[in-house]
Amino acid sequence: MADDEGIEPTNCLHRRATARPAALAFALLIAPAVSSVIDAIMDAVAARGPAAIGNLGLVSPAWAQPAALTPSQSEALSAYDKAVNDFKAILRARRAQIDSNQPLPNLPGQALYLARNAMLSAYKDLTDALPAKIGRPNKFGIPPAYFDADNEPLLEEYANLFKVMQAPPGNAQNSNTPFADVVELATAIARAKGLDAVHAQAAGRISLGIFFAETNGTQNMGNARSNKYKGSLQTGVSEDQSGQRQWAAIKSSIAAFDPALNARDDKEEARAGNLDHRYNHWTAVRDGLMNAHADVFPHIPAIVKALPNPIDQMKLFELIQIIPSPTKSALKSANLAAYRVSDPTVMAYLRNNSIFTFGRADRAKTSATYGEILEAMWLFNDKFERALSKFNEIKAQRKG
Repeated sequence: MADDEGIEPTNCLHRRATARPAALAFALLIAPAVSSVIDAIMDAVAARGPAAIGNLGLVSPAWAQPAALTPSQSEALSAYDKAVNDFKAILRARRAQIDSNQPLPNLPGQALYLARNAMLSAYKDLTDALPAKIGRPNKFGIPPAYFDADNEPLLEEYANLFKVMQAPPGNAQNSNTPFADVVELATAIARAKGLDAVHAQAAGRISLGIFFAETNGTQNMGNARSNKYKGSLQTGVSEDQSGQRQWAAIKSSIAAFDPALNARDDKEEARAGNLDHRYNHWTAVRDGLMNAHADVFPHIPAIVKALPNPIDQMKLFELIQIIPSPTKSALKSANLAAYRVSDPTVMAYLRNNSIFTFGRADRAKTSATYGEILEAMWLFNDKFERALSKFNEIKAQRKG
């Protein structure tokens, strides 16, 4: 789930017209995953059985005390060992609660999220102090300076716990074609906003990236780090209602050029009935896109020109989730990549969503250009790459 101008969960869905509470999405200081709730690393892990963390030693064997450390290096090593042990402890505690069917605390993913962030941050501080400690690549694609690959089982367990805690509610209304739904809705909305076929297709691709960023592609997901943001695009109730109103305003124009999509929409509206629209995948995606992104779709031709990499395009639209006002200002500027933000609140929102979050050096930044921000969004890379792959798969199926 990522956040927008809020601070509650990568995980990520994470926002929109107003600032979110500082609690979600990928951050060291907060509380969404929020946005969702799920966070970027967690989303990179495939579903597996509970990781065997119970027998791991309290201190990583990779960190046997080296000789002749300076006081600052010794302090960094001790801080990292403590962060790893703290992360293991909360993983064990939450696993024991789940396996024994004990009641979970409010926002059960928050302590996990903060402990994970603390571990990554302490590792970056350690490798800054002792560059020789940078190890081998890891399966999650996290830069090795931020993560010790020997601790991969910890992140696997982290992901598995979130999957349990954020499972969709029993009354959620799934779609048999969740990814195609996102692409079709975004493409139709973009056409209604005046885009040509090529750029409307780009809107579909970008929107699929948002779905992966917010929920890792899990439809109707809950949120273990937020009591407010839920569903396939991790929206709040007011955001969903705003999206419903905006959809109603363009529905007739979409019906004129895509009657089949309009018929599907009528069917899903009837199916949802009095259900929270965030737990019907179709209506959740539709309303979320209308609330936060539809008005930005007309900028896609300029965005594609300024950012030819599809992953960067997805990152920019995710920033509409996290810091909408500055991002819209950047889009209106003469040079998107060079547009600089320095407001402390904006920088805090970025950190709360795992951007400039890990290690003292990253957190010390007081300003950044959009080019630097996009580069710092490395925790989103895996999600967006999988979204791009899924989009290409859908595109190939349609051609076939």
